[in-house]
Amino acid sequence: MGEQETPAIPPRLDHVVIATPTLDETVADFAARTGVRPAPGGAHPDRGTRNYLVSLGADSYLEIIGPDPDRTVGDDALTFGLAALREPRVAAWAVHPADIYAAAAHIGPVGPGQRRTTSGELLEWRLTEPNGLPDGVVPFLIDWGTTTSPAVGLPAVELVSFTGSYPDPGAVRPVLRAIGTSLRLDTGPAGLALTVSGEHGLVEFR
Repeated sequence: MGEQETPAIPPRLDHVVIATPTLDETVADFAARTGVRPAPGGAHPDRGTRNYLVSLGADSYLEIIGPDPDRTVGDDALTFGLAALREPRVAAWAVHPADIYAAAAHIGPVGPGQRRTTSGELLEWRLTEPNGLPDGVVPFLIDWGTTTSPAVGLPAVELVSFTGSYPDPGAVRPVLRAIGTSLRLDTGPAGLALTVSGEHGLVEFR
């Protein structure tokens, strides 16, 4: 697939992750910049994290995740590099492949995940670990099974573009094709960039 043919929104995009060491501050900053207030998601007790969510349209969403101040696990349990993070960053993205086990052959083993919503509902899913992939440029995989996607019923912004950069994009593209997705990749330091449109117009996050 040529770079000019890569869609602005990756196929099978499930969610984009903004990781932050200061969850409340980042949620307030997102609301101020976009005019859209993220909704509380819930806690991940085994990971020591908590999140807020915003719909990106259809069944895709944005997850803002940070350390849970009430966590009972150590920093070693934190995902997305949160233990060492000093400022917010677009840290990762997830896709929902047609067959998570077939796609996982290119990514890593599948394990269970769960959290309770603020209303007490238990959400369960299967996923590959988000750590260990090239600086977030390769997505992790998720399958919600019979659980309704958390994208449903959220406050929403419009996803305008989601792109990345990597020192050698050609090393990443075959993996993306193998799991049934794509991402516009420029040559440069490893990283991700998200542009959304909210009540205040276009806003970019990196």
